[in-house]
Amino acid sequence: MDLGIFGSISFDWHFVSALFSIVIIDLILAGDNAVVIAMAVRSLPTQQRKKGILYGAGAAVLLRVIATFFVAQLLTISFIKLVGGIVILWIAVKLFIEGAPEDGMQKEATTIAQAIKLIVVADISMSIDNMLAVGGASHGNMFLLLFGLGLSIPLVVFTSNLLSILMDKYPIIIYIGAAVLGKVGGEMMITDPFTVGILNPSKFAVYSVEVIFAIGVILAGKLYMKWKISRAENEKSCS
Repeated sequence: MDLGIFGSISFDWHFVSALFSIVIIDLILAGDNAVVIAMAVRSLPTQQRKKGILYGAGAAVLLRVIATFFVAQLLTISFIKLVGGIVILWIAVKLFIEGAPEDGMQKEATTIAQAIKLIVVADISMSIDNMLAVGGASHGNMFLLLFGLGLSIPLVVFTSNLLSILMDKYPIIIYIGAAVLGKVGGEMMITDPFTVGILNPSKFAVYSVEVIFAIGVILAGKLYMKWKISRAENEKSCS
């Protein structure tokens, strides 16, 4: 079936295998995006969380559709993944600080607009590999490309909604989520063409960096909260 500029649908082995590959890619790679969305909306009032998830995921996927047409060139450009990794690490620490169940730490309320902003920035930073994988699996078929990107919306929405609920019951998931984002940020930075050109890291070095940053974002968040609490107590005692 010819869909014009939107590609074509056929049921030969080439089309079916590409379709299957895209579904698997979305299932595997939806997890990281769901984590950041769940953490971003956790500080919202319960009744606003679904709106935050839907708006954030929708805006992020819309930008992904646009960016996918250029993504094949992105991974060859130095500093793209390096900068993206730094952004993800900053977001990981920020979301950990906002979501961690620490006593004595006064936290600001989050708005839907703030949550959507974080979701979009993090999603685009994290999804370069995702977009490249889906773009490659589609083999230039616009229908398969749009199908792959569209499929990621319900997967991410469902997973992030479930995670946001579980985070309320099991705060340890916040620590796991921050570690996952730290790992993603570290992996992006160590595999940037600029970093690879200088260090030529081995698989062991890449895994080590992922572990270091997974732990590092939690430690950084803990230290910041400890400093913030100590500062608040000092100001209170002086007044």
